[in-house]
Amino acid sequence: MTSITSTDDVLTTGDGVRKPVLDRPMSPLTLLIFGGVLAVGLFFTAFSIWRDVSAAGVAVKSALPFILLGVALLIALGFEFVNGFHDTANAVATVIYTHSLPAPVAVVWSGMFNFLGVLFSTGAVAFGIVSLLPVELILQVGSEAGFAMVFAMLIAAIIWNLGTWWLGLPASSSHTLIGSIIGVGVANALMRGRDGTSGVDWNKAIEIGYALLLSPVVGFVCAAGLLLLMKLLVRKPELYTSPKAHGAPPAWIRGLLIFTSAGVSFAHGSNDGQKGMGLIMLILIGTVPTAYALNRALPESEVASFIQTSEAASKAVEAVAGGHHVIGDPRPIVTAYVASHEFTDGTLPALAALIRDVAAQVSQHGSFASIPAASVGNTRNDMYLASEAIRFLQKDKAAALSKDDLAALAAYKKHLDMATRFIPDWVKVAVAIALGLGTMVGWKRIVVTVGEKIGKTHLTYGQGASAELVAMGTIAAADHFGLPVSTTHVLSSGVAGTMAANGSGVQMSTVRSLALAWVLTLPCAIALSAFLFVLFRQIERFI
Repeated sequence: MTSITSTDDVLTTGDGVRKPVLDRPMSPLTLLIFGGVLAVGLFFTAFSIWRDVSAAGVAVKSALPFILLGVALLIALGFEFVNGFHDTANAVATVIYTHSLPAPVAVVWSGMFNFLGVLFSTGAVAFGIVSLLPVELILQVGSEAGFAMVFAMLIAAIIWNLGTWWLGLPASSSHTLIGSIIGVGVANALMRGRDGTSGVDWNKAIEIGYALLLSPVVGFVCAAGLLLLMKLLVRKPELYTSPKAHGAPPAWIRGLLIFTSAGVSFAHGSNDGQKGMGLIMLILIGTVPTAYALNRALPESEVASFIQTSEAASKAVEAVAGGHHVIGDPRPIVTAYVASHEFTDGTLPALAALIRDVAAQVSQHGSFASIPAASVGNTRNDMYLASEAIRFLQKDKAAALSKDDLAALAAYKKHLDMATRFIPDWVKVAVAIALGLGTMVGWKRIVVTVGEKIGKTHLTYGQGASAELVAMGTIAAADHFGLPVSTTHVLSSGVAGTMAANGSGVQMSTVRSLALAWVLTLPCAIALSAFLFVLFRQIERFI
């Protein structure tokens, strides 16, 4: 019979292996601080919206848009909260199971760096995720269909994340959200009588899919290789055996593990936190377009540069169009190109006309902040449509654009994105609080899976350091290139890689469960979000 002795932070089994204590409840002071931060975060969010709406001079005629806004924001922040305890548990598992930090300290440490990661994020991942959505729903995000889209995506992602968390499976929140987006796109296309495959930007989906597919492979191979390299260069056997009773990690390895835990948490916040930001911006644009459709913080001097690049872009497109012109509204032609990616003789003339129209709208008012409430939504839609059309034209060989033409369009697109693809600081703070607080609850299930159930032996110092270093580097690189990756997949596959490299072996039952969750996440999220989208659209007809 195995005897167990206990201290405040670890349990020691009869064979001398130390396991961390994970069942300690939150103290009343911790609960008080948690509730206080949550209350301050909600108040700060509400105050920021009120301030922005007042500054924009929005006339409040009905409470309904603000009720919808509040519900949508709570669901979006709820997704980030669940993401916090679902995904970030991976970042603390290694530092807890190598006894570098007690579990309560580790989760607070991780939560703090998740918070900072969100605050310093670039926004590239946020709008990369949004680009997967059907263009017609983005252009009508304030409609019933737009709200059905946002609610279906977020609720489907939350349901799947909670289900896999309850089973202790480290499934990917990124994987889940992308499946939800694809499900909405397919359902929307079928409801409009089109082929289901036409409802998604598959080029972007494949690009993101490659990142999600390759990141676990990178985690497994690189973590295994790094551990083998460490064994070759650092010949200290205690780094590659299970932590023993009354032993503490060497100071330098403990410092490295704490640093890499912070790095993974920061990278996770910077990458995963952006997914909620992009959806929150869609919610704000749909409910309060006057305040959030365009970046009101841009200086008036930006207008002159915008008009200049607009002129250069329209001339470049017109020259390639060969003198052809569009009679009537150019928007349906440009929208059709963005939705189908099928280049026609009317694509370039229509885009040139749209570019001139947008320039006229902006120059008429002198600044982005001066565009009236009745027009700002339409101006934003025109700018977004032009930006997306240029994004596809840049890769479309049928357009036959020269390097100079592409340079002119790229300069113009940069100004369009400055005006439409922005994230207010308060949105970052709200998401950071949700993700940071989420890190501090519900983490135990995933931590136990990563720390005890992937390998056949206890996690060693060297394995923890190798897995964390690779995860930190992989997620940071993906964030730099604007690609969403799964913290869960990268770190859990990294731990498995170190187990294989160390000759420890892996628990195949856990690996099969992880693989099953990985395989099922995408189709289940697609089906769930598609069902919810159709359900919400049907409910709208009876309201």
